[in-house]
Amino acid sequence: MEIMKLNRLDTHDRLTQFTKQNFDIGECCQDLIDKRPFGEHPFYIYAHPRTEDDGVNKRMIWQPRLTKPKASPNSMLFKAYPGKDTVKIIWMLPARELWEQFMKGQMMHNETIISSIWSFIHKRKRLEEKEEDDLSDEQIDAIYRQMGAAARKAKQQNAAAFSAS
Repeated sequence: MEIMKLNRLDTHDRLTQFTKQNFDIGECCQDLIDKRPFGEHPFYIYAHPRTEDDGVNKRMIWQPRLTKPKASPNSMLFKAYPGKDTVKIIWMLPARELWEQFMKGQMMHNETIISSIWSFIHKRKRLEEKEEDDLSDEQIDAIYRQMGAAARKAKQQNAAAFSAS
C-alpha cells in the first residue's frame, strides 16, 4: 500500500477544477458521432482548448477530422466509428505542467493518461502514424470535394431564397 501526503486546500482546488469542467467527453464524442460529419466513414475527434477573448477562460474545441493531427500536450484524440458504439482513445494528453499529477500514487492517477504521456515522450511517431482503417488520401480528397460541392449548392440555394424574399 502506498501512502501519500495531501495538502487539503491544494487537493480540493484541483479536484474542484477537474470535476467542474463544462464538458463530458462521452457526450461530446457522441454528439459528433450522431452528426455523422463524414457519413458512415470512421473519423477522428480532436479535442483541444482555446482561450476565450477575455484571455482567461478556456473552452474545448471538438473537431471532427479524417486525418490524424500531430500529437501535442493539452489535447485528446479519439477515433469514432459511426453506427457502432465504439470510440477508440488514441491519446489523452493534459498540459505538460500537469503531467506529474496523473502519475501513479497521485490523486488524479489515470493509466490512459500515463500511457499517452509515455507514448508522446518515447513513441510520438507511432502516435501520429496512420491507423490501419484510415481512409486513403484519394478517398479523403473525394469526401472533402463532395462536402465542398454540397456547401456551395446550399449557399447558392440560400442566396436565391434570400433574393426572392
